[in-house]
Amino acid sequence: MSTASPAPDDVLLPAPVLVVEDDPLMRQRLARVLGEIGYADEVVSFAVNLGEARAHVSQQPVAMVLVDLGLPDGNGIELIQELRAEDPALWILVISAWSTEEAILGALRAGATGYLLKERDDLEVSLSIRSVLRGGAPIDPFIARRILTLLPAAPSHKPSDLSEAEALSARESEILEWVSRGLSNREIADQLTISRYTVECHIKRIYRKLAVSSRTRAVSEARQRGLLF
Repeated sequence: MSTASPAPDDVLLPAPVLVVEDDPLMRQRLARVLGEIGYADEVVSFAVNLGEARAHVSQQPVAMVLVDLGLPDGNGIELIQELRAEDPALWILVISAWSTEEAILGALRAGATGYLLKERDDLEVSLSIRSVLRGGAPIDPFIARRILTLLPAAPSHKPSDLSEAEALSARESEILEWVSRGLSNREIADQLTISRYTVECHIKRIYRKLAVSSRTRAVSEARQRGLLF
């Protein structure tokens, strides 16, 4: 694997680079951006479809790939999967006009290092490539917002909120039920035929597990978590 001269900010440029893009104007634009970063023309190759890209990488290893998804002979995601399987350390930056959920998640799941929309200006494209070179995973701001909307909402309080280690025992749940009915520690002890000291120990553990400091808060928190009805 050859290496181009260092970039102005002393980032070592991994080479060769393969650009997989069928739009001639976009190829010219990416060539210009790569040149401004510090890449020499001889270490940058171009492919206009999946077939050419596959033929190229079968003959010459590459260090970084800039790939479009909408190619004449198929989806760039197929190429990403193949490249990632062949080289887990390869840098793969998607630069595409596609902004659908299917395209975004498909590319990232296939192994893309980052995802940028073609509508971004040259500076943003350059910054994304430089981020990849530094080991980052640049995501277009629009895409980042889309991904955030796909994240599950914070779960409501349920018994599963407690880890297995912090889950209330059967006895603690029973005592908590009596607490919710307003019984004192002595009255609970009488109901369960255990000592008041034992009841107090159980209640302290209940407080710790529910992260509360009073009987009222314990009952309230337990109801929020679905432990009491």
